[in-house]
Amino acid sequence: MKVRTLAFSMSMIAAAGLFASVSTANAQGTYLRKGDQPIKVAISGGKLYCTRISDGFEMCNGMSKSGGKWTGGAMKHPDMPGFMTFNGTVIMSGSSLSIKGCAIGEAMCDSETWKKK
Repeated sequence: MKVRTLAFSMSMIAAAGLFASVSTANAQGTYLRKGDQPIKVAISGGKLYCTRISDGFEMCNGMSKSGGKWTGGAMKHPDMPGFMTFNGTVIMSGSSLSIKGCAIGEAMCDSETWKKK
């Protein structure tokens, strides 16, 4: 019984790893932000980049994958001065992407969900 449970657990871990790599590859593409603003999402060198297509504004710049999400302190908000950066997370789920950025710990946060085009 223990051997079967261990084998099942190992197969589930392997399947989760396969699913994570597939979803990471599928994460790349164009997403629509509020107001149908297109954002290009790309993965390069294992890092995540989110760039507003209209003017090249980088909303996510080199975020690292950690478990099932992307994290880092290299996020910028398009409605704030470009020199301000925020800690943030990006979570992929099917054909949508949830992005959240925070300043002053978790005291000031903003989040959005983008749909893949």
